[in-house]
Amino acid sequence: MKILITGGSGFIGSAVVRHFVGDKDAFVVNLDCLTYAAVPDALADVENTSRYAMIKGNICDRAAVRRAFAQHQPDKVVHLAAESHVDRSIDGPEAFVQTNVRGTSILLEEATRYFSGLPKARREGFRFHHVSTDEVFGSLGPTGLFSEESPYDPRSPYAASKASADHLVRAWHHTYGLPVVISNCSNNFGPWQYPEKLMPIVILKALSGEPIPIYGDGMNIRDWLYVEDHADALFTVLTEGRTGESYNIGGSNERANIDVVQALCTELDRQSPQQKAYADLITFVEDRPGHDQRYAIDASKIQRELGWKAKTSFEAGIKQTVRWYLEHLEWCRALALRDQAGRRLGLGRGA
Repeated sequence: MKILITGGSGFIGSAVVRHFVGDKDAFVVNLDCLTYAAVPDALADVENTSRYAMIKGNICDRAAVRRAFAQHQPDKVVHLAAESHVDRSIDGPEAFVQTNVRGTSILLEEATRYFSGLPKARREGFRFHHVSTDEVFGSLGPTGLFSEESPYDPRSPYAASKASADHLVRAWHHTYGLPVVISNCSNNFGPWQYPEKLMPIVILKALSGEPIPIYGDGMNIRDWLYVEDHADALFTVLTEGRTGESYNIGGSNERANIDVVQALCTELDRQSPQQKAYADLITFVEDRPGHDQRYAIDASKIQRELGWKAKTSFEAGIKQTVRWYLEHLEWCRALALRDQAGRRLGLGRGA
């Protein structure tokens, strides 16, 4: 089975590539334009194998996308390429519209063109899997869960661009007959995450003795999913999911941001103790504009229909994540210094 993965050099994408090549014996073609958030080092274990090919190219470049289909003749597509940082979308939404909306439309057009030219037997096995986010559903109150039937209510430019992409994928399925599946996941964490997201920022700030920033009162709640569990779920949806359906993927690990930071600090105290507790560095800062209060995933459909359930508990994932960053600290610090990761973004234009 040959799978074209867009964005396979990113945090989630690299976990997917490693899992598909290393554990599922698939041949993976990685189409990635290698933006600031790419982590090519994360693919060192597979880059020299005979079942992996790398193409440096942008999904907004129609010619590059068409060449990828023509040259490699994939059996399936997993579309992960996206701008994904909410704070960056607040400061510069245009890049999110270009990649997440226009790029997705180009990929869909070229996938449909390629699919239409396949012989019947290969068309029956073809799938276009679009990987999305729970943020398209907006914000929950203190109770309730996002299901696959939840209405869309995106609140940030990032969420709106991903919601737009979701709608395009469904339109291509109903209008052109492209066999698609969609998955919407909760917050991912684990190894190789670019140091602009919450967990790596907390770890880096703590180990440097700098203030650990928490937006607002720290009571915004997210469901956390270990990235390697997510990669396993994506393979399940790609190969077993019903065409035209969407599947929510979550870890059933709801935590307030302040509790996530406290858990990281406690684990750092265990694995890399210093004279003072890391939690003493916690500092509350101005909140993000339009900060969604709570996300929570109902993942019962994927469990009921496909037999998938997250294996990694929040506590085990935190332990593994902290250990990994301690072992790769210089890599992470160099990346943060190169791109000034950790600087405050997302306060809006003119802030």
